[in-house]
Amino acid sequence: MSILAWLVLGLVAGFVASKIVNKSGEGLIRDLILGVIGAFVGGWIMETFGKAGVSGLNLYSFIVAIVGSVIVLVVFHAIRRVV
Repeated sequence: MSILAWLVLGLVAGFVASKIVNKSGEGLIRDLILGVIGAFVGGWIMETFGKAGVSGLNLYSFIVAIVGSVIVLVVFHAIRRVV
């Protein structure tokens, strides 16, 4: 998958996940960064369980990226509260 596709998928997934987690978003840059990280995390988790990870710009990959982004955002907020 191209870098541009990862960025688009990560941006949208990060934005949606931030609305799910805290209803206000983290800002465009942070949404992009956490979304791309979340896409990697979601893909890694799915591959660990024997399923396909993020494979392209499709609905399955979008859902995997959102799940990964939600996990990353929950961890991010937990660390931010402690620090």
